[in-house]
Amino acid sequence: MLLSGGMDSCVCAALAARDHNPAAVHVSYGQLTEERERRSFENICDRLGIRERLLVRNDALRAIGGSALTDSSIAVPEAHTMDASGPAGVPVGVPVGVPVGVPVSVPVSVPVTYVPFRNAHFLAVAVSWAEVLGAEKIYIGAVEQDSSGYPDCRPGYYRAFNDVVKAGTKDGTIRVVTPLIAMRKAEIVRLGLELSAPFDLTWSCYQREDRACGVCDSCVLRVRAFREAGAEDPIPYTETGARLVNGL
Repeated sequence: MLLSGGMDSCVCAALAARDHNPAAVHVSYGQLTEERERRSFENICDRLGIRERLLVRNDALRAIGGSALTDSSIAVPEAHTMDASGPAGVPVGVPVGVPVGVPVSVPVSVPVTYVPFRNAHFLAVAVSWAEVLGAEKIYIGAVEQDSSGYPDCRPGYYRAFNDVVKAGTKDGTIRVVTPLIAMRKAEIVRLGLELSAPFDLTWSCYQREDRACGVCDSCVLRVRAFREAGAEDPIPYTETGARLVNGL
């Protein structure tokens, strides 16, 4: 399974650990919070009892750039400063001012935090390792609902990728599974609580590694999910982020 260290991948890992004896792979790609995410990966694996692990570094995505997560010349947008169209015409996943409980549509265009074709790089590593291990399923915590609108988190993408895997692997039996893809974020939180997923070890913030900023798109999506689920988010936030989050 692919485990980034974020909320969704943690719940996906808890599902895999419930039903299988999984092996976990983590790919660092020069993102702003790579050290913090790697620590979350290790800690989540420890908590869930996942012993077989693979840590991989991908330098291509950082070299290519084109994303606020990998290119220092592109700022990470702050959701609290955005309206539905976002700054400079860049849409966001969750515009401020939308009441809790009101569905938020996927942005009409892709935000600057999208890393070009990132999940294909991750899945290629996972499929290669699955062939070596003899595994037949690859879990990934991709989510389309309540998300930032990344094109490599859509169901059609994974259907097409499974066709590639079937055609391009030795036995053609490996399948990528996306158990969370149609779920809302609040539903994922509730499922994680049922599974005792270690949310306290996860990290979602795009730009900080000590305390979550509370203002990037990923933080806002996370906080709203916990609020709608009626649960407390166990990770620390900055004072500024906490004030802004409480005002959503």
